[in-house]
Amino acid sequence: MITALDHVQLAAPPGSEERLRAFYADALGLGELPKPPVLAARGGCWFGSGSVQLHLGIETDFRPARKAHPGLRVTGIDAFATRLSDHGITVTWDDNLPGHRRFYADDPVGNRLEFLEPVSDGLS
Repeated sequence: MITALDHVQLAAPPGSEERLRAFYADALGLGELPKPPVLAARGGCWFGSGSVQLHLGIETDFRPARKAHPGLRVTGIDAFATRLSDHGITVTWDDNLPGHRRFYADDPVGNRLEFLEPVSDGLS
């Protein structure tokens, strides 16, 4: 029986760790998580907030995930979008998911990320 999603891993090209840290830690506000030494030797970075973890693994023949993506639930989506914009990140709004406000943004190596917040229908 599956009980939870432990983490999502995205790929990144060799040598991109500092750009990833600037995006995931500085712009998104995630904390960097320590990698076990045997895995740290492979490069990459892990980030998290609460129970959410994103792992960025180094892939020599890297190609960014353009369609596949993690969906990250946020609170205060307008302020979060402004935070990303203030860091020079392009935010693309999409209103095609009923009951949610959402936008997409790319990380510095081209991986697609979705940010979404449920909206109240006013009936609760």
